Formats: sequence, C-alpha cells, structure tokens
Amino acid sequence: MMNLDYLNLFVRVAATNNISKAGAELGLSSAVASAHLNKLEESIGVRLIHRTTRKVSLTDEGKEFLPHAKDVLVTADIALTSVKSERAKIAGKLRITAPVSFGHIHLIPALNKFMDLYPDLTVELRLSDTIVDMVEGGFDIAIRNAELKDSTLVARKLATDNRIICASPDYLNKHGIPTNPEALLQHNCINLIGNEHWHFKTPSGSKTVKTKGSFASDNGEAVRNAGINGMGVIMCSTWIAYEQLKAGQLVQILRDYPLESHASIWAVYPSSKLVAPKVRAFIDFFSASYGSPPYWDKVLESQNGQ
Repeated sequence: MMNLDYLNLFVRVAATNNISKAGAELGLSSAVASAHLNKLEESIGVRLIHRTTRKVSLTDEGKEFLPHAKDVLVTADIALTSVKSERAKIAGKLRITAPVSFGHIHLIPALNKFMDLYPDLTVELRLSDTIVDMVEGGFDIAIRNAELKDSTLVARKLATDNRIICASPDYLNKHGIPTNPEALLQHNCINLIGNEHWHFKTPSGSKTVKTKGSFASDNGEAVRNAGINGMGVIMCSTWIAYEQLKAGQLVQILRDYPLESHASIWAVYPSSKLVAPKVRAFIDFFSASYGSPPYWDKVLESQNGQ
C-alpha cells in the first residue's frame, strides 16, 4: 500500500522545488524528507525527482505521476472525513465563489434542492469572472474551469467542460458552413477576449487557427447570444449553450475536427487534513447532480445519434 505521507511530501516538493522546505512544512528534517522520497521511488520503481546541489525538479515520470498522487490524497481526505464526520452536523454558512454565467445557469437552479437537504445551512454565493483569492476572501469553495495553479488548494472535478464550434442556422444559410478549420479564416468569428487561437485535432495532427471577427466579449453568455443572433461563428462550452443547441438556435459545426480541450469544471477548496462536512456535502451533491457525462452534453449525444 502506498504511504500517504510520502505522497504528500512528494506533492509539496513538486510545489516548492525544494526538499528541505517541503520537509520543514511537514515537520521533517531534510535528511528524513530525502529518505522518504527515496522510499517512495523504490516502492513504485521509477525515479520521480532530479536532485542536484543547486535545485530540485521533477522527472518526466514525476510530472506524469503528480496528478495521480494529488488524486489519491484528495480521495483519502474525503474518505477519512466521511468516516470521522458521518455524524457531524452540516450547518453554518457556506461561502461560494463562481463564474457569473455558470452560477446563473447551473448553480442557482440546483441550490434550492441542496438547501432543502440541509436546512441548517446558509449559502452566500459571490459571482465573478475574476479568480479570487479564496483564503483572503474567506471562501469555502470556488467553482473554476481554469487550471489550478495555487499549490495550497485542492481541486475535485465536478464535470467535464466540453467545448464546440457552432453558429446560428441564419448565419450558416447566409455565409455557408465551414468544412474544415482553415475555412474559419473566411468567416466572422466571435471571440471570448483572449481566446482568439482555436486549437483543433485533425487527421494530419494539431491545427491552430487564429480567428478574427467584428465582435468580442469578456462574457460567455454575450458570445453565445451574439452567435444566436447570427453575428458569426463561436466557440463555446456546451454547458452555456446546451439549451440553445436543443432548441435549434445554434448548430454544432466542424464535428469531424474536435477542439483540443481538456477543460473541466472544478470545485476548489483550501487544502487541509479534513474536509469540512458542508464542503463535502456540496461537492457530492453537485457532482451527482451534473452526472457523468453531464446533462448539458446529453443534447449533443442525442443529436449525434440521429
């Protein structure tokens, strides 16, 4: 069985690039920390860390192993909390921060049922497309669809964030349907600001298209609505457009050229030995509520099956 203390040390070394510092955080001397890392490497049979007198870095195997190590630690934390807190009362205030559009479309509609399950719980929801400092802001949970960069936080995936290319029937009737990624250069593409490069998987490998258009916005719903109104071709998440796709207001295009996207919706919370029961309750409820695949992708499954 893999030693969780060794895994925790490895994750901290990956975050700090310093064995002595990581060991000190966990109450270990530099020599003991180094010995623990050696035992971890021996137990799995691969070298995880490059060690020199000047710096520490992960090997390729270490980089590949890191996300799995984090997953094991999160799962262990949740399991331990479940056992120790089974009888704990879920009460008090739960402070959540989430992106504006996702909060409106997918959090608020489900909160009523969640709060019915836990009548002693109050919820404060702050909606912002800016990534806030959770600790400074005093938040219990942050909903994010961006890569986690803060090593002091833990992330648990709630659902996939599938992204597609689509346009309105009116636009496609007027301007034609692009049949490959390069054809987008002849179309008006509506961009989320800062996301002008669209990366596709093609039979000949990856293809990046730098799109351009007459309108851009920093809000996903604005981009979606511009697409509905026939302003151009859009890239959007299915969670923001599934109802419009189902209603025929938007049509998925370039299905044979999927986007190179591995995005997900994450519930992020401060790292700790024990996960608060109210946090665990929120994560479990919404993960089950969204489903796997999430309900917003089922509209694509039904259309692709036709």
